[in-house]
Amino acid sequence: MITLNATGATSAASYYLDQNNRNLHKSLTRLSSGLRINTAVDDPGGLAVSMKISAATRRTDAVSENVGNALSFLQSQDGVLEVASNILLRMSELSTLASNSAVSTNDIALYDRDFQELQDTISSLLTEEFNGVPLFAAGGATISLVTSENGTQTTGITKADLDTVENTVTAITGITTTVLAIAASATLETAIQEVAELRAANGAEQSRLAFAQDILAVNRVNLEAAKSRIMDTDIAEESTNFARLSIMQEAGVAMLAQANTSAETLIRLLE
Repeated sequence: MITLNATGATSAASYYLDQNNRNLHKSLTRLSSGLRINTAVDDPGGLAVSMKISAATRRTDAVSENVGNALSFLQSQDGVLEVASNILLRMSELSTLASNSAVSTNDIALYDRDFQELQDTISSLLTEEFNGVPLFAAGGATISLVTSENGTQTTGITKADLDTVENTVTAITGITTTVLAIAASATLETAIQEVAELRAANGAEQSRLAFAQDILAVNRVNLEAAKSRIMDTDIAEESTNFARLSIMQEAGVAMLAQANTSAETLIRLLE
């Protein structure tokens, strides 16, 4: 008995060719986009993990920006403290000049006038701000800052207590006499030490934030690398796969044509 199963062979060849075409299209999409996962169906679990990593990366960027702003705050504060230090050094110089008994009364009056102007300048520094936020606060104040992507790590930056320095300086009544000038010199030494301590504390906080920013940068690199391993196409591997699928497609087309030809030949023989 002779049976004709050409239709089954043709269907099988057509099915495998269709499967190969879909795989070839997926491979071409991966090579074109550079992504291994282009739709959720490609790898549902991988896509979900990638989305979580992307969220963590964006949180890391936001925290890093906040830390950068805090560093700018401290740098601005230190700039003002440096100005205060220079003012105090000049005032100390003036008080030393005024303490010389050989200096004329007119000269001492000029020194004292300059001295009082600098006292006012020290007072004006208390109102300095960074982006609308005061750089200084009486008694000092701490601003809490998150330094990790998950929010578990925090640190504080300080609104320095420049008021104490200002109070010390403005308590000086003048340098109009040798006695007053000598007393002013001693008081100014205390104020200079106070500013030095404020700048040292400021420097320590800047250093801590710089290290926090370095850690955030390293974490971001690692997050990007993890996302890349999940999402990105291995170009070498996918190119090889694409070449294999292309060959299989050509072979599938040829086999489908052959199956169709065989069916036609058998039908002619049976006529």
